Amino acid sequence: MLLGEGLSSLSASKFDPKVEVTVATPTAAGDFDDSRLGFRVVRQPNLFDLARLVNRADIVQLAGPCFLPLLLGWLFSKPVVVEHHGYAASCPNGLLFHEPTQTVCPGHFLAGHYRECCRCNAGTMGWLRSLRLLLLAFPRRWLCQRVAANTPISAHVQRRLDLHSSQVIYYGIPEDPAGAGLQIINSSKETSLCFAYVGRLVSLKGLPLILEAAKTLQEEGYNFRLKFIGDGSEQTLLKSMTAELGLARHVEFTGFLTGDAFRSAMNDVAVVLMPSVCEETAGLAAIEQMMRGRLVIASDIGGLGEVVGDGGLRFPPGQVNALAQRMRSALESPEIIVQYGIAARRRALDLFSEQRMVKEYFDLYRRVTGFDETDPKARHAL
Repeated sequence: MLLGEGLSSLSASKFDPKVEVTVATPTAAGDFDDSRLGFRVVRQPNLFDLARLVNRADIVQLAGPCFLPLLLGWLFSKPVVVEHHGYAASCPNGLLFHEPTQTVCPGHFLAGHYRECCRCNAGTMGWLRSLRLLLLAFPRRWLCQRVAANTPISAHVQRRLDLHSSQVIYYGIPEDPAGAGLQIINSSKETSLCFAYVGRLVSLKGLPLILEAAKTLQEEGYNFRLKFIGDGSEQTLLKSMTAELGLARHVEFTGFLTGDAFRSAMNDVAVVLMPSVCEETAGLAAIEQMMRGRLVIASDIGGLGEVVGDGGLRFPPGQVNALAQRMRSALESPEIIVQYGIAARRRALDLFSEQRMVKEYFDLYRRVTGFDETDPKARHAL
């Protein structure tokens, strides 16, 4: 939506005729009013509608290597740009996380270890579906190698995908997302510092590490609070673990929140924890909190460590003692919360602004379509 609105407003301000943007999505409208958007939306198109849209387009932008529009773009010889926010072009399940070992995949598919790929997915979906997933990975990657451009969302993803015609374009978000504004939390040793995890409660996120680190800090006598804001399959396990570790007075589970309820729950949060044990492609939640000027403590893994950079505190993935040490630093020296909050906000504005993302995509579209704004005949190319 941000890209569509950004392209529409950018073209309207610079070009005549305007760039026309159409977004096709399998998502139903629900209560959302599409008429308030600055571009056309086609919801739940059938195959004929999708083929017609692709055939009429001068350029096709995909949010991920969606197989059917990839195929249609190739059949109609359209310039296709694929944003890669996952690993589907180099891993059958798109996660690069090996099951049942619960470890980062070294890259079995690209190395030709196809039996290992089948074994990885068979535990969760059975051998037949796992084989089907593997077979579909071959034409998907073949098609991605033949598009006009691939745009991984981090340099880490670019390395792991190893696709030609790749250009990293980071996520872009509004400077003041959801009206939250800059939120730098001042803290002191007399207050109860609040940590929070924001996102899905799933095993890939390494959430038991937070509770284990919290137990260490509790035993050392630190005063703190901890929130889990989100929902997911691990919630029952985490609640049970909280009780077993005697952390009930420190920990709160809010469930999934949006809008004003989410902003209210985040008001007293000084530090956001992201202890992922999988290779995050970027870490959108980290970007959002950095834009708000919060200290982020994150695993130095995949695109997550790349995104946080020197705008937060990083620790080796899976290392409870290292996470506890980073949390201890915030408790003992609360001034670093402000210092890193300022650094995080600056880094987010430099690398993850909506305007920067829109401009980089627009420049890419002009390049792959041969559009030249100084040539009147080319003004219709988009």
